[in-house]
Amino acid sequence: MHTGGERVLLVTDQNPQTQLFVDYMTQQITRPVSIVSPWEYIDSSNDQATVILLDADHVNEATMQEWHNQVVDTTACQLTAFNLKDEDHATDLLTFLHLRGVFYRNDPLDLICKGIESLFEGSLWMSRSLMTRMIEFFRKQQLNSYRPACGLTQREMEILCLLGSGSSNGEIAERLFVSEHTVKSHLYNIFKKIDVHNRIQAVNWARQNLGAPPPLAALRNQKIDSRRIQGKST
Repeated sequence: MHTGGERVLLVTDQNPQTQLFVDYMTQQITRPVSIVSPWEYIDSSNDQATVILLDADHVNEATMQEWHNQVVDTTACQLTAFNLKDEDHATDLLTFLHLRGVFYRNDPLDLICKGIESLFEGSLWMSRSLMTRMIEFFRKQQLNSYRPACGLTQREMEILCLLGSGSSNGEIAERLFVSEHTVKSHLYNIFKKIDVHNRIQAVNWARQNLGAPPPLAALRNQKIDSRRIQGKST
């Protein structure tokens, strides 16, 4: 028996196919199901029990991370990913998102509804093999935290972290109070040390070897704090 305050939000683009999916889910789980635009972030202060389905076909990783930042501090929202290609895709997302459940593109509708019911009951919805892979990933991440990563300096690690959070060269330069030329020089050295050729490969390397970048909101707060400290010292 569920409470009247529970709801499901499907974060995707509005189209006839998604509306049919919403109509089916509403009948099966007997809770309100709404379609929300990927950029229509919700008020995380609302304590209404909510399962959020991020449609991987219409929500990119940067927007997924923004949703994560919006709800990470609330227990009322259960963040999940929907329409994932396979377990490899799920593993990649779980390295930087705190997902409570994952749903694959080929999952039957009745299984998706069952998973949503399980999430409302407070359980995780993901396979044992996926959880095993994540345990191994974080075990590797813990081991890596106790040894240097391919000779990277602390500044290079900071730049990799900001790179993984989607920052441009200009934003990295502003955050670290250096020139864009200096950032480009650091990126050249980073690429050479970890044997990659572009930013995407560098971010993927960092996720596999250093773990997830901190949430964007945390980086923004650090930036504000740094400016306050600088202002006090002048």
